[in-house]
Formats: sequence, C-alpha cells, structure tokens
Amino acid sequence: MKKILLATAVFIGFAANAQELPKNFNDLVQKVEPQLISWRHHFHEFPELSNREFNTGKYIADYLTSIGLEVKYPVAKTGVVAILKGGKPGPVMGLRADIDALPVAERAPIPFASKVKAEYNGQQVSVMHACGHDAHTAILMATAKTLKDMQKDLAGTVVFLFQPAEEGAPNNEEGGAPLMIKEGAMDAPKLDVVFGLHMAAQLPAGMLGYKSGAAQASSDLFKIVVHGKGSHGAMPWGSIDPIVVSAQIIEGLQHIVSRQSDLTKAPLVISVGSLHSGVRANIIPETAQMDGTIRSLDAEMRKETHEKIRLTAKSIAAASGATVDVDIKTQTLVNYNEPALAKKAVLSLNKVAGADNVYESHWTTAAEDFSFYGEKAPTFFFSLGGMEKGKKATEVGGHHTPDFYLDESGFSNGVKAFCNLVFDYAKK
Repeated sequence: MKKILLATAVFIGFAANAQELPKNFNDLVQKVEPQLISWRHHFHEFPELSNREFNTGKYIADYLTSIGLEVKYPVAKTGVVAILKGGKPGPVMGLRADIDALPVAERAPIPFASKVKAEYNGQQVSVMHACGHDAHTAILMATAKTLKDMQKDLAGTVVFLFQPAEEGAPNNEEGGAPLMIKEGAMDAPKLDVVFGLHMAAQLPAGMLGYKSGAAQASSDLFKIVVHGKGSHGAMPWGSIDPIVVSAQIIEGLQHIVSRQSDLTKAPLVISVGSLHSGVRANIIPETAQMDGTIRSLDAEMRKETHEKIRLTAKSIAAASGATVDVDIKTQTLVNYNEPALAKKAVLSLNKVAGADNVYESHWTTAAEDFSFYGEKAPTFFFSLGGMEKGKKATEVGGHHTPDFYLDESGFSNGVKAFCNLVFDYAKK
C-alpha cells in the first residue's frame, strides 16, 4: 500500500509543462567542470573510510556555505545536508551523494592516486575510492553550484544529501542512510522525491542507465553459530562435530536457492563468505561460526528466505544433536525505482545524453543503502558511465578492486542529469 501511495505522489511533480532550464545552462555546466574534476582529484587523493569522513565532510560543508546555501553539519556523524530555496514555489527535491571510501590498495597509475592508510577493524589498511564515491561527491557539489547560479529560475527547494558510510558503518556503529533519515535529513523540509546517481566503471563514459522497479538487491548479513560437542580427532564418534554440521548447513542453504525459491520471480543469492572453527588438526572443536550474505530483489522472497535459513540451520543441526544460533542483520532494502517516476525521469536523461545513450539495464545483486530513502519518498536511482572509449567491460577494473578507474570525460553529464531531473520534476 505504501508503494502505491508513493507512486501516486509522483504525479504531483513532472508536470507536462515542466519549467525550462535557463538558456545559459550549458555554459554554467561547462564553467564548473574544471572545478568538478579538481574536486574529484582531491577527494580521490585523500579518501576516508565510513563514519571517518571528517575532512571530507568539512570540505563539502565549507564550500557549500561559501556559495550561500543553508548548511547543516555534521549530520549522521560526518555528513552534510545543504538547502537551496528556489526563486519560485514548488516541490522539495533531494539529491544524494555518498562520500566514503573503501579499505583497498590502489594500483591505478594516476597522479592523484591515494597513498592514505587508516585503521579498519583493528588493522592498518590502505584506503581508496574504489567505487566512485569521490566522483559522486564532486558531481553533486558541481550540481549545487550550478543550481545556485540558476536559483531565481528554480521552482521549489533542493536538499543536497552528502551521506557518509554507504559502504557500512564499522564496529556495529550506526551510520549511512538510516542514520541520515533518523537525524531528520528528509524531514526539515520534508522531501517529496529523492534522486541518486552512481558511477558505472563498465559503462561507456557519459552514458546513462536506469532500471524501473526493483533495481538493486537487498543485502542482509547472517551469522550462524553451531554448538556441538568436542572430542579427540581420533575418536569422532564421541563428538557432535560442528564442522561437519556446518558443511551440511552450507549445502542446505544452496538448496534454498536451487530447490525452494521461484527464481523466475526474482534472483536470489545466499553466499557463505567465512567459516571459522577449531585450532588444531586432531581436536574436534565444540563450536563453528559461518558468516554470509543474502541478496534478493523481491521483498516477500527476502522475508521467506530469512525464515527458510533459520529452519534449515536448526533442522540440520538437530538431526546431528547440535544446536544453532542464527542472527540475520539488514544492511539495505531492495533499491526500488518507482515505475511512474522512472517513466518520467528517463525523459530527463534523454535530454542529457540522447535516447541512444540511455538504456534500461538489468537488475543487479549489488546493493545500495539509497534504498532506505525510498521508504519515505519516491526515489529514482540511475548510473553514469565511466569506462574509457575503446575499452570493453571485461578489460577494466571492477568496483571495489585495486584497479578501479574512471574516465572523467562524462562527469558533466551527471550534473546535467541532476539539473534536468530537478527542473522537470518541479512545476511551473
């Protein structure tokens, strides 16, 4: 019911006679582009991990204050919320960028490569913007400058959301989109819609992509602890072996995917990423722990999968005389583009790149905490290509890898897309 109400709200905006961008719009974007690239180089060279973006947040807040926006800082530990009121009445539109980096050592041979090291989970690690958040931040700053320069022509209010910790807050801290929302980023003023952008390293530079409906998977983390009985490894009949039970549970989890779920409805992934047990070859331990991730593109399937994981683990353990503790923690929801909003928004993207350079992609099992904004307002999340001309997708470094690289030639299309979405959504 909630989604239906949100979809209906979409038609408040995107009037058939949407306001036109000022005639000097392209000149304004061209003027800010060198600064956009400079900002991107700065953020890339000096990345900061989730919930530790202290310098990044201050840098953003200082600049937005300097151009006359109403700035709230810090929000959600290190984030920034900035407000621009247009010269005409209209809706309240949110634009979001994530600002955190990853514990990855950079290999790309670029002059502004990161050499930063920081502490992560008690270890010293290299830090890199290996997912494009530096570009997201720079593009949104350039969008703020461009919209500020068109303020008198703007109908409505734009709220810029510079969000920390999209990659996940460390050490069980609060963070990311849920904390931004909790601290009122969507409430003062209340957002009518939220737009978000993500770089795509394997999409040609400057191209735009989107997916109507379920676009990116929900992400849940699970931990299963098996409690058995230890013994000498030479006499396993005296044990309840938690390692053997764990192996059976891991196989059982895959049967949930292959034999219990209707994959024609939506994809489902259950992956165990770690299994820890024991300290010595000839000792059967008492416990074993496995940790993994669940990815789903359907909310009902997600709920059913959680129940099936608990049932599978407990039943297999009971058959061997063991017990289990199952803990499932939500990271993100299904990232859902309201179909009514997407249908209109793609017209704005077409203006930027041309219909031949805008395509509807397949859904992906990657996840995004942008999904939480969709619980309170209609959302539209799209991608911007950053792959070098002449390259193939198989030839470039993927997201979250040391070889991640972005061609900056299409970054200005991100600014143009945000601005067109804002002006097209707002009524005259």
